Amino acid sequence: MYDGLKMSWSVHPLFMRLMALAVISLAAGTAGAQVSQPAPSPQSTPPAGSQEKIKVFTEEVVIPVTAYDDSGHLSAALETHDILVFEDDVRQEVRSIRRVPANVLLLLDTGGDLNPAMSVATTKEVATQLLSRLRTNDRVAVLQFGSQLELISDWTTDREFAIRAIRTKLISGKRAQLTKALFAAAQRLKQVPAGTRHIVLITDGVDSSDDSVALNEAIRQLLNANVTVHVIGYGALGRKALNKQNPLVEITDKKRKSAKDIADELLYPNQQQEYKKRNKLYVIIDTDFSMRRKRDAYQEATRQGEVWLRSLAEETGGLVFIPRAVAEMTPQAEEIAREIDSQYVVSYRPKRSLAEATEEEYRRIKVAPGIIGLHVRARRGYVARPQ
Repeated sequence: MYDGLKMSWSVHPLFMRLMALAVISLAAGTAGAQVSQPAPSPQSTPPAGSQEKIKVFTEEVVIPVTAYDDSGHLSAALETHDILVFEDDVRQEVRSIRRVPANVLLLLDTGGDLNPAMSVATTKEVATQLLSRLRTNDRVAVLQFGSQLELISDWTTDREFAIRAIRTKLISGKRAQLTKALFAAAQRLKQVPAGTRHIVLITDGVDSSDDSVALNEAIRQLLNANVTVHVIGYGALGRKALNKQNPLVEITDKKRKSAKDIADELLYPNQQQEYKKRNKLYVIIDTDFSMRRKRDAYQEATRQGEVWLRSLAEETGGLVFIPRAVAEMTPQAEEIAREIDSQYVVSYRPKRSLAEATEEEYRRIKVAPGIIGLHVRARRGYVARPQ
């Protein structure tokens, strides 16, 4: 008979040890998951075919150099050792010498109301002849300054377009704004590569404002832009024409006529013929002293203009012509075109770093031939600035 059953459990000691080891292992695994080390971040891989760009800054001075042979023709196929360059009397190592298209800005003066020799028709002819002699890949622009300052042709390689603008848009004015034109030219030429910047200035060298401070600043801007300036001047032509037209004292056989003289000629034509045979001489004195002072001041201004224009052209390596006759102007324009297209662009790394230059520091340069039979001409200096 079942009156109750009492059961008792007995656990083997080996089993107890195995259970304890299992608990310890589980605890250790949990702890390891909580303190796991962060996985290293994957490195980004650039897309196939692309490479990271590396910028390397180097200093370089670029100057235009005209090179001729003994016969006066363009010296072709020059090498770097054919040209010697000195900066502040220290010889530099020429890195490259090459020919590149030029950028030529024509500045055409249409003022000059006191200059009887200065005409828009003549300026048109001279300017168009110059453009027609440039190389086809040269870029040109045309700016006129008279009563107003106007860009009549922006940068283009289409010479016919520029010539057409000169022929149709060039108009005469009464006041010359030379200083403003030089400012505008300097800013426009900064848009094109160094070593190719040319101005051809056709003017009498007179500014109506007579502001020497502003003119000084305009010249400084041209030097800062390292522009080559070429000049064809109207000054000497104007002085010659003024002296011929308006002498202070004139001796002539022609008497200044009055209304009575004209009436006598009409009524007594035979007596007029007899009068002409007498060959009587008359002395005529110009009594318009106010106008004479104005003309004298203008002539002096043209002389002063020629002085600084000549100095500017020579300093920047350009040509300057002061013709004595209108017929000389067209051949002179052709010579300037030939000069521009006979230039090489020479580059070198200055031994004295540009980073050491003071503000607007002007460094003197001298270019000399490195071979016999070569003749060179270049600017006399440049404005150094950190690059």
